[in-house]
Amino acid sequence: MMRALYSLALRAAQPLLRRKLRRRGRAEPGYLVAIEERFGRYEAPTGPGRLWIHAVSLGETRAAAILLHAVRQRQPSLRVLLTHGTATGRAEGAKLLREGDAQAWLPWDTPEAVAAFLDHFCPCGGVLMETEVWPNLTAACQARGIPLMLANARLSEKSMRQALRLASLARPAYGALAAVWAQTEADAERLRTLGATVQGVFGNLKFDATPDAVQLARGQAWRAAAGRPVVAFASSREGEEAEFLRAVRAHADVQWLLVPRHPQRFDEVARLAADAGFSVARRSAWGDGPPPAAQVWIGDSLGEMAQYYGLAHVALLGGSFAPLGGQNLIEAAACGCPVVMGPHTFNFAEAAALAQAAGAAQRVGSMEEGVRVAVALAGDAVGRERAAEAGLAFAAAHRGAAMRTAEAVRGMVGRG
Repeated sequence: MMRALYSLALRAAQPLLRRKLRRRGRAEPGYLVAIEERFGRYEAPTGPGRLWIHAVSLGETRAAAILLHAVRQRQPSLRVLLTHGTATGRAEGAKLLREGDAQAWLPWDTPEAVAAFLDHFCPCGGVLMETEVWPNLTAACQARGIPLMLANARLSEKSMRQALRLASLARPAYGALAAVWAQTEADAERLRTLGATVQGVFGNLKFDATPDAVQLARGQAWRAAAGRPVVAFASSREGEEAEFLRAVRAHADVQWLLVPRHPQRFDEVARLAADAGFSVARRSAWGDGPPPAAQVWIGDSLGEMAQYYGLAHVALLGGSFAPLGGQNLIEAAACGCPVVMGPHTFNFAEAAALAQAAGAAQRVGSMEEGVRVAVALAGDAVGRERAAEAGLAFAAAHRGAAMRTAEAVRGMVGRG
């Protein structure tokens, strides 16, 4: 009954979704690509039997890339179907495609659109990355005997409480999954509370990523040429940048690097810095040479985080200074960039705690304190080197999730 009401609400909301896509498409044209796929209308010819991997956005797509590499090492002829929910995810996913692969939007979760999606692609199995569990999708896969798995799974305490408010909808959805592989024991317990069949705790796939060596070296060379400490605010979120810009005014001897999380906000953040009275230089305008002189560099590019972490002596962790749950700090650690994080890291609670215990990250209570701590660490060569080495050791110590997950996926698809 609850799923029928849910489906009715989704059908009624479709005109609103179309308007939202058109609005987003004005800032990010990728949202205007193949809009009808969102409603289960697929035109490109395809064949059955692909392994389907759903990675909603950029971070999940990068995790999917790590898993896909591990699976292809074991099965080089594998054909895949990649689906996404955001334009940045789809653009990143396009880089992973090989001959015989396919890519599409995951449809809006109505019974009709889900059925059309499964009829068109006929996947041999599905892997949802991290958090994307939809009631009609899981029910349809279960009814058709398509093994649907949740990999690199995480679930915060906050998300679990929200799901339990609609337990009659959430429990069947999680219960319909053929297998779940959690990042941490705490994630596993919360997922079981929602009815998921957790078959393993494999760790976080993102530990298995290797930073781009060319980017890292280029960033380090630019850092050496800067002539003063460089502090980054990495993957900043809306509402945090204004507070950051207020806090850095007292530190004129530091070079600031501001890297917004979402590309649709690049222009907005650059304007915000300029309106606050700072001189600004944007990565998109300085080309292959070193950054030009400016008080604030804006990292307005995608796929260059290793370069930004190489450029920074220390990084403040975006999403952790507002109640947003924090962004992934594993890449910073793997690049040897010490991290200063705010009080809100519930989306990556265990990774944040482990990084702090290892000496790779420090926790502070506010943006103002975070800026002070980051500036002090950036100027402390011995302390900074110690934190950088701790980060590298921390990242190396937690690898192995990709191999474990790849083997589990192959086992499930084989049984399916």
